[in-house]
Amino acid sequence: MDGVPRVPEQQAPEESAALRFGVLGPVRAWHGDELLATGSPQQRALLAALLLREGRTATASELIDALWGDDPPPRALAAVRTYASRLRKVLSPGALVSESGGYALRVGDPHSLDLVAAQVLAAEAEKAKGSADLCRARQLLNEALALWDGEPLAGVPGPYADTQRTRLEEWRLQLLESRLDMDLEQGCHAEAVSELTALTAAHPLRERLRELLMLALYRSGRQAEALAVYADTRRLLADELGVDPRPGLKDLQQRILQADPGLAEPSAPAPEPTTAPVRPAQLPATVPDFTGRASFVTELSEVLASAEGRVMAVSALAGIGGVGKTTLAVHVAHQARAFFPDGQLYVDLQGAGQRAAEPETVLGSFLRALGTADSAIPDSLEERAALYRSVLDGRRVLVLLDNAKDAAQVRPLLPGTDGCAALVTSRVRMVGLAGAHLVDLDVMSPDEALALFTKIVGEERVASEREAALDVVAACGFLPLAIRIAASRLASRRTWTVSVLATKLADERRRLDELQAGDLAVKATFELGYGQLEPAQARAFRLLGLADGPDISLAAAAAVLDLPAEDTEDLLESLVDTSLLESAAPGRYRYHDLVRLYARACAERDEQPPGERDAAMSRLLDFYLATVAGVYLIERPEDRLVDHLERTEYPGLTFSDRRAAQDWLYSEAVSLLACVRQSAQQPHRLRRAVDVLWAAVDLAESGANSKEYEAVGALLRKASQEAGDGRTEARALTTLAYAHHISGSRFDVAVQEAQMATELARAADDPLTGCWSSNISGVVALYQNRHEEGAEHFTHAIKNFRTLEDRPGEASALCNLSRIHLATGRTESAVALARQGTAMYDDMEHALKGANGRYALGLALTQSGKLAEATECLLQALQVFRDSRQRLWEGMTLFRLAELDLAAGRPAQAAPNAETALALLRGIGGEWRRGNVLTVLGRALNGIGQLDRAQVCWTEALQIFESLGAPEADEVRGLLKPTAVA
Repeated sequence: MDGVPRVPEQQAPEESAALRFGVLGPVRAWHGDELLATGSPQQRALLAALLLREGRTATASELIDALWGDDPPPRALAAVRTYASRLRKVLSPGALVSESGGYALRVGDPHSLDLVAAQVLAAEAEKAKGSADLCRARQLLNEALALWDGEPLAGVPGPYADTQRTRLEEWRLQLLESRLDMDLEQGCHAEAVSELTALTAAHPLRERLRELLMLALYRSGRQAEALAVYADTRRLLADELGVDPRPGLKDLQQRILQADPGLAEPSAPAPEPTTAPVRPAQLPATVPDFTGRASFVTELSEVLASAEGRVMAVSALAGIGGVGKTTLAVHVAHQARAFFPDGQLYVDLQGAGQRAAEPETVLGSFLRALGTADSAIPDSLEERAALYRSVLDGRRVLVLLDNAKDAAQVRPLLPGTDGCAALVTSRVRMVGLAGAHLVDLDVMSPDEALALFTKIVGEERVASEREAALDVVAACGFLPLAIRIAASRLASRRTWTVSVLATKLADERRRLDELQAGDLAVKATFELGYGQLEPAQARAFRLLGLADGPDISLAAAAAVLDLPAEDTEDLLESLVDTSLLESAAPGRYRYHDLVRLYARACAERDEQPPGERDAAMSRLLDFYLATVAGVYLIERPEDRLVDHLERTEYPGLTFSDRRAAQDWLYSEAVSLLACVRQSAQQPHRLRRAVDVLWAAVDLAESGANSKEYEAVGALLRKASQEAGDGRTEARALTTLAYAHHISGSRFDVAVQEAQMATELARAADDPLTGCWSSNISGVVALYQNRHEEGAEHFTHAIKNFRTLEDRPGEASALCNLSRIHLATGRTESAVALARQGTAMYDDMEHALKGANGRYALGLALTQSGKLAEATECLLQALQVFRDSRQRLWEGMTLFRLAELDLAAGRPAQAAPNAETALALLRGIGGEWRRGNVLTVLGRALNGIGQLDRAQVCWTEALQIFESLGAPEADEVRGLLKPTAVA
């Protein structure tokens, strides 16, 4: 980099090779891992001057000038000699040499100096950038920047050190700007905003940083703030320097005003891996014995190859279930891979099931696969679709959309750029998909069917019984899936002949009439495979199909079957071999949607006694309740909730540490909630279903499962109300009220639900539910500034938690009551209550809830002026929330840290904390919390002189609060007044 002192390779005696030096921070020296004593500030100044001398000898006069400039002491030369002598004793022999009336430092490996290491990394980054490998370039720059350890040459006196310090800091900023520029090129806008906010506060006159901030804000959908940055910059430059912004900044402002499409997304979007660009390769494996369909393969391959030079190519395959749509599509996609060097995306849209995949969920998965960071993925379907098309711009990617429901589901998932292509399979013809190349896939021809059968069974066995083989494929209706199942069965039974199989299929009792008509042909094909199962296999096939959810874990399957895990795995793997079950991932299994429906039909028809179906689902519910209760308790030792849950007859999993418990809860969340939803329709399982949801309360706060948690809670409430079960309704209302207050936008509804839960719990003699509902009522009252009412709710909860000897519940209510005292000016008692609650959590070794206690204590300490202790509390809470994947509370803690920074007069630190909080709370926590964060962000920006941007934040916050009818609107109106001082 220009202006940076170069330190070329130097030769040194072998004995000095272990020395290492640092100047990108305090001047330090190490011998191996041992930190050496480098002496007084002047002695370190001499060492720095020698290290930065580029390997040349420094004369005594040059060193005197470096240490003291124009005002050296009377015995400067003697002092230099003394410093040199002391350094020589500290360093390895031969490292510091005297020559030509001066001194030279002979280090061994040039990389032993952190500055040289940074220079090498920066040079490699430039090469990677020149090769368009932005991911590698960013990684190298991050490694270089990580070598800085505070201010360069920290604490070193002298004019030479001052000059070098300035130059090194300038170089660091250049590296930062280069890396941030690449961040934006890679689509990491949201992450960049927080860092750039802090940097512009620290370096307000640096226009390049302001320019990058404007671009990051604009690409994050915050156009008004981006323009406000320009206004702030123009005013600052005029006030401080009497100049206008440079042309680049002015040009960017105009492009933003004009909504220039070229600004909307990176000019060269790329994925976000750590070492190399992401090239998704998501296609399932093609079957090795793919046979026939030659005309379709040729036709589809030609269409896909034609994607180059046109907007895109879309081919849609339609046909009945089991006709081989997916097999053909996957095979064609593999054949066409060479035309799509930038990768292939795949998704099963589950269109044949009751709950087809949502396009926005699929787009989120695709964007992550293409390297987009989670925080950069927008919330709405329209924004995700636009970003998806932008990320694909300039790339050649094939998208395979399998099992689509209809054209409306597919449209947002289509690329919109030259060179990309989409291949769609569906049970229905995509007549509503404009411009699509439609293919209706029928059954195989007799020759193709026989060829497929022969490949699986073997040429020798088929050649001698060709007629019998033709009878088999004809009985299968020439459906590929049916043929594959029949042939696989025959291949695994060496004692059978083809004639034996043909005879079995000839028996109409074993071959349903549906084999010849529409979708019923699929059932007939499945009947063939099902009829060949051993009794234990058939039972497993029937019962596992009863469970909702996208897949099922081995442990959950063992519960359904009431078998040991080892026996269950053997059965499931044997079903995978028959193609009646799929292996979704190690230890997880799934049905094709149509196979699941068939399995359920078999269970209704064949399972004896009939009550075994209900018993299987009851065991699954027991498994989830027992396991989730253990997860709850490992996070909350001594919590009495588990003592009040419904008893289970089937055991759950146990975990040795909270990390494993959390992993299970979040990986199993979708299937767990599906089981609860399914059980809501069965009155005798309703109580346990509600208790599963109650014990899985962490899912309400995670962000990933919050909406489904809330939806299931509403379903359980309705079901319990219809069943006339007041106790269960009270618990359902409690979980629902908790979910609604967490959402941050339905406080009025949460109040009603919590109050009704309290009344029902009292009538049903369910005191713990009443404690919870009172606690929630108090929290909502706090948020709505109904402080006296909130205090009553918390006091009632504390009393009842104590009666139940529920110490975690008591601690929670104490910390919440602290918030009421804080809001009403009783700071001293607020601190005392929060300390009491946090101490109780610590005594019980509650990690997660202890973080909630420290959160409350941090707020109280902030208001009482004990900022150092408050910071420590909030930082400790922040780490736990991050480890526990509690995105809501991670964001809220950063928000509180921003408030604390403002109280401490640190707006430059508050701004990035508030920015990060804003990013974390996207899609969770509700608009009310977002409005509060925007208010604090505005205060922080105002404090660092970004006045116009602060006004934009406050304006948005005001709109939020006014739409909610929230009292915070008055405060924000005051901030927006021209005379207001934030």
